[in-house]
Amino acid sequence: MSMDMLSNVLYIDLTKKRFHIKKREDIFFNYIGGAGAAIQLLKEECPEGVDPYSPENPIILAVGPLTGLFPLASKTVAMFKSPLTGNLGESHAGGRSAISIRLAGYGAIVIKGAIKTPIYVSIHENKVYFRDATTLWGMKNCFTVGSIIRTHEPASGFRSIMRIGRGGENRVAYGAVTTETFRHFGRLGMGAVMGSKNLKAIVVAGNRSIPIEDKKRYKKVYDFIYEQSTETSLMKKYHDLGTAVNVAPLNLLKALPTFNLKTANFEGADKISGEAMAENYLGRRVACAHCPVGCIHLAALRSRYKEKANFYMTSMIGYDFELIYALGSMLGIDDPEGMLELIDTVEKLCIDAMSTGVCLAWATEMFESGKISGKETDGLELKWGDAPVYIEAVKKIVSQPNDFYRALARGSAYASSVYGGGEFAMAFGGNEMAGYHTGPAGYLGYLLGCRHSHLDNGGYSIDQKDLVEGTLSAGAIVDKIIEEEEWRQVLSGLVICFFARGIYTPGVVRDALAVSGLSKSIEEINEIGRRVHREKYSFKFREGFSFDGMKIPERIFETPSPTMKFDRPFMEKAISYAKEKITGNG
Repeated sequence: MSMDMLSNVLYIDLTKKRFHIKKREDIFFNYIGGAGAAIQLLKEECPEGVDPYSPENPIILAVGPLTGLFPLASKTVAMFKSPLTGNLGESHAGGRSAISIRLAGYGAIVIKGAIKTPIYVSIHENKVYFRDATTLWGMKNCFTVGSIIRTHEPASGFRSIMRIGRGGENRVAYGAVTTETFRHFGRLGMGAVMGSKNLKAIVVAGNRSIPIEDKKRYKKVYDFIYEQSTETSLMKKYHDLGTAVNVAPLNLLKALPTFNLKTANFEGADKISGEAMAENYLGRRVACAHCPVGCIHLAALRSRYKEKANFYMTSMIGYDFELIYALGSMLGIDDPEGMLELIDTVEKLCIDAMSTGVCLAWATEMFESGKISGKETDGLELKWGDAPVYIEAVKKIVSQPNDFYRALARGSAYASSVYGGGEFAMAFGGNEMAGYHTGPAGYLGYLLGCRHSHLDNGGYSIDQKDLVEGTLSAGAIVDKIIEEEEWRQVLSGLVICFFARGIYTPGVVRDALAVSGLSKSIEEINEIGRRVHREKYSFKFREGFSFDGMKIPERIFETPSPTMKFDRPFMEKAISYAKEKITGNG
């Protein structure tokens, strides 16, 4: 059965340069895989109260039973203790990593320990190699690192290369991990954890097959999912314009965070909208492995070589809504080429784009209001819309030439605790906000989500669907947020791209699981989602998280939202209700 291979967990000890494999049928049967398996392994392997940069902080990579079998089951879940928030770190990445892990014969990989000199780990099915990475450490461009490893490692086409840049090496708390050039474990600092271990990259390659017993039934389920992905409107917008399609409608709704959310409407939005980017810059579309949609949109940016005035080069730069928001409207940048160059800088240094943009927006408002000066910014005059200056600021966040940039490298919540401006430091639970100023449900989604992400639940969607039509009570909003987040634990156990949540309904999930060798009823599947949600919170509470005294930036009450008007007492009432519901004290 295909579940037999999934239950293999590869344990790697960097300190001793050793590895071993265990069968863990228990976690894959009881928690499906992906996020459910990862949280169990994290609780087992991460000592309580451990420093995120300790060798004992593990990195867990996990996939699910549908990986390699069905379209859009294309994500890998990573878990670790986050250096940005101090509790649960969870990040999902597409590309080829999930398929490579599954076809190498594993459902999960656990990496612990640290090593004195830089290495990268190369996993080729049942063999693990510890390669010297001394010459790769300190390279300015993360893409170059991938190119070098690509030429030295076998199994082209079946291989995933996950690597960090200088952001992770220098322990920027939101350091990212790049995989397949245009996909990332972006949020919450997995790159910084790898950097603390002197682990430059993880290579995984495999060419195993996944056996299916009932091929006729498998084909029926597969064909239905494929047709829903390609022949209906459910995924069309992601193929045509990608998530950048959200820029124009959110701006029209006055829900697009701009100038550090001093406003939610950007006059220059039409220049950086999905439509404008596609018309003027779209070079190609690419897709994650086993995905027929192709939502990854790459801009072709032509620029002149500095040394050779008459020679040009073309760079392919990925863009999506969150990048356009964080490194565009949030910073007041309406020059698409300047925005793309800023995106490219963030990508090369390999730090999370959303955290970077929000940190820069906070710093700009601090500079504009006179709360900091050129002394803190190391001579940079931060001002809205100035992409070249922001590019230099990003480099300083990574190089950290002074105390201010060292603070900024720890996130806007920490930096504002040192320098002030907490009322407009747009972080929730320590994690910088996503690009939706839709109303109270969106912000409650950030605050209450297990990893404080807009992808944890559909808070912003509740604003747009429910609050436009009427006013919901604080408790009703929380109930909807938690209900959806519990279901998303199922999807992130499978591991399904959340864009496909309209395709993978409970009935489809039940049928696909049965074909993969894991037969469960819809009621059992829903219960697993609820249990995984509780397990995540259990880890968060263990590591010091509390609902009491959650910081809510005043700015969200000052800038009108397109839905209901809300205030601090409303939000505090909702948080109190959530605390009672999640902890079971109410």
